[in-house]
Amino acid sequence: MGSCFSSSKVSGSNSNTPSTNTTTTTTTTVNVHQNRRETSKAPSTTAVTSRKQEGSNYNRDKGNINQKNHHKQQQQPRNSQQNVKPSSRRQTGVIPCGKRTDFGYDKDFDKRYTIGKLLGHGQFGYTYVATDKSSGDRVAVKRIEKNKMVLPIAVEDVKREVKILKALAGHENVVQFYNSFEDDNYVYIVMELCEGGELLDRILSKKDSRYTEKDAAIVVRQMLKVAAECHLHGLVHRDMKPENFLFKSSKEDSPLKATDFGLSDFIRPGKKFQDIVGSAYYVAPEVLKRRSGPESDVWSIGVITYILLCGRRPFWDKTEDGIFKEVLRNKPDFRRKPWSNISNSAKDFVKKLLVKDPRARLTAAQALSHPWVREGGDASEIPLDISVLSNMRQFVRYSRLKQFALRALASTLDEEELADLRDQFSAIDVDKNGVISLEEMRQALAKDLPWKMKESRVLEILQAIDSNTDGLVDFPEFVAATLHVHQLEEHNSTKWQQRSQAAFEKFDVDRDGFITPEELKMVVVVVPSVFVEFPFAPLHKRIWHEVAFFPLNQPVAMSVIW
Repeated sequence: MGSCFSSSKVSGSNSNTPSTNTTTTTTTTVNVHQNRRETSKAPSTTAVTSRKQEGSNYNRDKGNINQKNHHKQQQQPRNSQQNVKPSSRRQTGVIPCGKRTDFGYDKDFDKRYTIGKLLGHGQFGYTYVATDKSSGDRVAVKRIEKNKMVLPIAVEDVKREVKILKALAGHENVVQFYNSFEDDNYVYIVMELCEGGELLDRILSKKDSRYTEKDAAIVVRQMLKVAAECHLHGLVHRDMKPENFLFKSSKEDSPLKATDFGLSDFIRPGKKFQDIVGSAYYVAPEVLKRRSGPESDVWSIGVITYILLCGRRPFWDKTEDGIFKEVLRNKPDFRRKPWSNISNSAKDFVKKLLVKDPRARLTAAQALSHPWVREGGDASEIPLDISVLSNMRQFVRYSRLKQFALRALASTLDEEELADLRDQFSAIDVDKNGVISLEEMRQALAKDLPWKMKESRVLEILQAIDSNTDGLVDFPEFVAATLHVHQLEEHNSTKWQQRSQAAFEKFDVDRDGFITPEELKMVVVVVPSVFVEFPFAPLHKRIWHEVAFFPLNQPVAMSVIW
């Protein structure tokens, strides 16, 4: 019987603390206790972190590690005046930070719950089955000892975990949070009891340790929903792996629940995590490069999908340094059995999740629109995509030339390439009248919670996207503003070149290989008072790609008043 929390927890993340070490983790030393259930086909539970381990493991001991990173150890923990070992603090009689802290939680745990049998334990806490005295309902209770919270960072970890569970409350695939309590000695986190076991256990129980495609798609969809919901809250899970997903019950169709948000952290818009956190076999390349964000969760889900389908890890080596080199340098093998018997759609899905460039990787919401993972072929309950909302915010900042180029490029795409954007347009177009109004735009942008968008800013974005100035955004206008250009280039370079050339030819009226300001004015209908940034000389097709779609600096050239 499993509780609602996995055991692997390493705490103290900070997305805004700069790191002086910009190399990969091939120089990192890690002490590893291997998972007692790991087989040649099972994923590893090794945890990798460059943060000082001050948190606790709350479930079964399955792979506790201590990271030795001298650079990080030299840094003081957040809000800590002194980096002192717990043992030395106790010897000097200093009261642990946890004992000195009022968490602000309810104080009547013993009046409301009766603790029952132990489910599991970690370094600083235990998880029990408990019974609600008023209703008789059984729950899981994580009991964390305040004496073990020696440094402020440990207190912050507990507070952050409760904050995360509250933020995700109500999601069907996240363990439900009921309440938090405290007394003089403990903090109690009361949550849903999950008794169906870990996803890892079910993988190992399958024939050849792999799922059928249909069953795998159902599991993957639930994980993607969790990731998409986290990302809308400005939250990155950072440790997506089979051990951190539990089934509600032992039934075959039991819902999957995400657990253990001990490594999770909120990230400010435009920032990147610079610490190295996760589990070795599931860690994304950008994490090892110390510049990671929400995209790393999608990579981890891609690794899990690969394992579900073939029963093997996509990146493997005998040592952790070897694993990291594999992740950074090599591509997964789709030639060995059973991949020859797996559908092209499934392979396409996994390949688009395991793209090393996070800009070209599918987002969680995009992945939910992929044909392989759709529920019954319908785009039901697909959440808003943070990258689509981000692209809309960015569009207003682009040069006029890039805006025109994106509109031309959008007109060259086929329906298959537009499928995920149609899902997103439909999600924003609440009244289903085929256009997005200012109010619908405001509601959509408000769902990206870390961004507190002012009303005037929303109007500015809508006006930038609204090329025909009718006060509404239709689908072609929406596509131009939300295209994922890096994905188009990465997934099919030949088609990308064709699309880019076709966009160029929409402006090159005389087909001489140049776009002149006069040709641009012939094709584009804009208000005469608008500034258009354009080079002195005509734009040659050889540099069109870089100038129009990937300019290194904005603006790209001089302004010409029409």
